[in-house]
Amino acid sequence: MYNEIYEKIKEYETIVVARHIGVDPDALCSQLAMRESIRLTFPEKKVYAIGTGSQKFLQIGKLDKIENFADALLIVCDTPDLKRIDGAKPENYKFTIKIDHHPFIDSFGGIELIEDDKTSTCEIIMKLIEDTPLKCNKEIAEYLYMGLASDSNRFLFNSTTAKTFKIVADYMYKYNFNLEELYNKLYLRPLSEVRLEGYISLNMKVTENGLGYIVITDDIIKEYGVDSASAGNMINDFNYIKEVLVWATITEDKKNKLYRVSIRSRGPKINKIAEAHNGGGHSMASGARVQTVADALFIMKDLDEELKKYNKEVE
Repeated sequence: MYNEIYEKIKEYETIVVARHIGVDPDALCSQLAMRESIRLTFPEKKVYAIGTGSQKFLQIGKLDKIENFADALLIVCDTPDLKRIDGAKPENYKFTIKIDHHPFIDSFGGIELIEDDKTSTCEIIMKLIEDTPLKCNKEIAEYLYMGLASDSNRFLFNSTTAKTFKIVADYMYKYNFNLEELYNKLYLRPLSEVRLEGYISLNMKVTENGLGYIVITDDIIKEYGVDSASAGNMINDFNYIKEVLVWATITEDKKNKLYRVSIRSRGPKINKIAEAHNGGGHSMASGARVQTVADALFIMKDLDEELKKYNKEVE
């Protein structure tokens, strides 16, 4: 399938690379890596990476703004379902390629490269570049490392395998990138975010079944001087609370008139619950977008019930 993707890329003069709404480093870095690899391999092609950006990730790379999609190829990275594609609709393109590491939800048509045992979409693209004539350089390798490191939580998740370490070692040896610089791009943050993290720690509600959650309203976001995307992306900062097996942030996005729900787990699988509430993701890392706080609290209720059953089974 890797060669099929390469051959399809060769066919098109205009290529658009998209990813999911609510940008995170794997989504952003995978699309930027694809854009730059195609540009490097085929300098004559017009290649664009599109979507809504985030102030939090401006230091990683910039996206493009385009209006004309006629006769173009669409490549969608890190997105399992049609409703979560940011800024593109497959029906407006001549052909669509999906490259993703989430469990299957929707078919986009065209070519679908889905490897849900991988740490990240960036890890899949590392292999795609290795196994085809697509070119790479230090900039592209850095994008791929940042996306992989972020989505594997710096190699802590069980999706990290010996193959993961091998391909990362190969890229590090060949391109000699500076890990400290890359981690600074990913993890350096303003004092306002650290203070918001303290607020979350002090105000998180924890149920007797081991669900921790907090509602972060627009007023709180303004008080601490952060944006809604930054607040939601703090979910991974609460991995190691002994009394909490599943944890979630419910973040108001006033601009888009919705609430973003980010969920993580060290116990029960949570993706089916997220899918039932207009979301999705991995078994231990999922999310959803809902219209009201009440909708979000319904998700918390379902998670708490799932935890209750899980705890009984463990006992």
